[in-house]
Amino acid sequence: MYLIIVGAGSIGRRIVELATRDHHEVVVIEADKQTAREMAKEFECRVLHEKATEDDILKKAGIAEADALIATTNDDAVNLTSVLIGRQYGVPRLISSVSDPDHKELFRNLTVDAVADPNRLLGEYLYRNVGEPGLSNFIQLRGGAELGEIKLDKHSSLVGKTIMDALEAGLITNHDIVVAIYRKGELIIPRGDTQFEIGDTVTVLSKRGISNGIYRTLQRQ
Repeated sequence: MYLIIVGAGSIGRRIVELATRDHHEVVVIEADKQTAREMAKEFECRVLHEKATEDDILKKAGIAEADALIATTNDDAVNLTSVLIGRQYGVPRLISSVSDPDHKELFRNLTVDAVADPNRLLGEYLYRNVGEPGLSNFIQLRGGAELGEIKLDKHSSLVGKTIMDALEAGLITNHDIVVAIYRKGELIIPRGDTQFEIGDTVTVLSKRGISNGIYRTLQRQ
């Protein structure tokens, strides 16, 4: 993937670390000169010492070819402007953090794919959201366990099956627990005979990690 990361603070830096480790092509836009210099020395990525609020800067970063833009600065105005420019260029995945809780609804109304408070958010969550768009409210726990919500679409292997069916078919293992199902705004406490439906948001606790198996299982036929 070709990723543009706006901001190289603690969250942005972690995303760059994960993305370059996975051999994705990364461009970082960072307004602070010293931070930009450090990023260029430490990571194999292109770094622009600029403020990502101008069309020309994002053009320079290759916005027209980007698969995702992730805005992680602590300035909501910068984040908002960069994702709006990204939307104008048809970037498939637009992801942003938001500092002021009062701004969360504004970002959601603009259909930005992920919004969270940087003070409570790890870079892993925003990075995961690029490749796993159905995953939300992701939390890493001790020992490698992960908790997250996965929305089932029509392609999910679980649709039409009960929890017992899924266990017998090996779609859900003994390492995974279906904690809750949200359906049309209602909370369902799942039991063995609870059947999954298209559009369900399934809260899963996975001892082995969500990305290591159950996410892809739940998202495919």
